[in-house]
Amino acid sequence: MTEASQETTVLIIGAGIIGIACAHFLSKAGFKVAVIDKGTIAGACSHGNCGHILPSHVLPLNSPEAFRTGLKSLFNPDTPFRVRPQLRPDFLNWLWQLCRRCFVSHQPYVAKNLLQLLESSVDTYDALIKGGCLQCDWRRSGLLYLFQSERARKAFSITNDWLSSEYKLAARQISSTELKADYPCLSATLTGGFFYGQDASLRPDLLAREWSNQLMSDGVAFFENCEFQSLSKHKKKIETVYTSRGEFKADHIVLAAGAMSAKFAKAFDSKIPVEPGKGYSVTYHRPAEHMNASLVLPEQSLAITSFENHLRIGSMMEFIGFDDSLPSQRIVQLRQSAQPYFKDEIKGPEVESWFGWRPMTWDSLPIIGRAPKIENAYLATGHNMIGMMSAPATGRLIAEIISQEKPHINCDAYAPSRFN
Repeated sequence: MTEASQETTVLIIGAGIIGIACAHFLSKAGFKVAVIDKGTIAGACSHGNCGHILPSHVLPLNSPEAFRTGLKSLFNPDTPFRVRPQLRPDFLNWLWQLCRRCFVSHQPYVAKNLLQLLESSVDTYDALIKGGCLQCDWRRSGLLYLFQSERARKAFSITNDWLSSEYKLAARQISSTELKADYPCLSATLTGGFFYGQDASLRPDLLAREWSNQLMSDGVAFFENCEFQSLSKHKKKIETVYTSRGEFKADHIVLAAGAMSAKFAKAFDSKIPVEPGKGYSVTYHRPAEHMNASLVLPEQSLAITSFENHLRIGSMMEFIGFDDSLPSQRIVQLRQSAQPYFKDEIKGPEVESWFGWRPMTWDSLPIIGRAPKIENAYLATGHNMIGMMSAPATGRLIAEIISQEKPHINCDAYAPSRFN
C-alpha cells in the first residue's frame, strides 16, 4: 500500500473489482490514478462470490416470480429470497420501484442492455488472461443449469427458447440419461439440464490480488483503511476529497463504492438508489471426483463453482439492510440445498464461510456515467449480481467517458441521470 500522494488525475472511491477495473483502463488511457477504500482491496462483495462470468446471465431480478417470492418471504425468513420489513422511506420507495418493474415487459429492455455489457466483459477478460496478465483460475468450461423436477425443467425450456430466439443465447439441452453418462458425480435422480458453452468462471480473490498488484507496479496508488469523510466543491466541480488519511485533490472523481454508494448520494448531489442485497457463500476443498463446469440450480437459487482446489456454493438474496451477521443456519442451508444434486455427500471442513452485500438497483441495471450535477464526478456502481461479470466493460466505459471518447457500447441505459 502506497503512502498518501495528495495530487492525482483521477481519484477512485472504492477498491472492489469495479474500482480496480476503472483504475486499469484509466491508467492505460494515460491518467494518474489513485484508489481509496475504507477497508482492504476487494475485501467486500468482490471477495467471496462464485466468480461466474456469464454472457447468458441477462435476466433481471425484476420478475413476477421474484415478486411472489418476496411476498412469501415476509412470513418465512428461511427462503433464499428474503425481504425484511423496514420503515426507511428510501427503502420503501426502492421496493415500490422494484415491484413496479416485475412485469414481463421490463425484461427485454434489461436483457438487451445487460447482454452487451456482459459480452464486452467476457471478451476483455479473455484477452487480458490469454495475454498472461492475470492468473486467476480462468475457465471457459461453460455453465450447466440442473433440475430435479420435470416441471421446473420444462419451465426453464421456455426461458431458454426465448433467450435463443431473441439474443442467440442457446443452450444445449441435456437429458437425464446424458447427465448420468457425462457427469458421474451428479445424482441419478436429476431430470436434465441446459448447458451454456460460452460461459466462464474465475477465482474472485485471485483476480483482485493479481490485478491490483499489477496496477501498483504500473504506478496506480492504492490506499487501504482510507475512509471517505467529506468533500468540497466550487461551482460544479469537486475540489478536495477529505479522508481519514488526509486530503486528496483530483481532476476527476469516480465513485465505485458498491453497496455503500447510496451513502454518498448527498455529497455527490445525486440520487443513487442502491440497496444492499446480502448473499452468502461457503467454500470446501474440492472433491476428487467433480466437474469443471459451473452450476446453477434454479429450484434452490444456488450457484456452484469448481475452482482448481476448492468448491464454492453461493446463494441467497436478503434485503435486510447492512446486517453484518453470518448466521450458521444460512451456511448449513447452502450445503443442504446443494446436496441432493450430487451422488456423494458434500463433506469436509469449511475453508471459508462468507457474506457480502450486492449493490442492487431497482431496475436491475448498473449506474455508469457522469453525475448529473457535478462536472468532474462519475458513478460506477449498482451492478446488482453482475459486478464481477461486468467489471471490464464498466472500467472501459468510465475511461472512455472521462477521456471524452465514443463509448464502445451504447451506455444510455446505465446513465445516472435516469434517477435524477
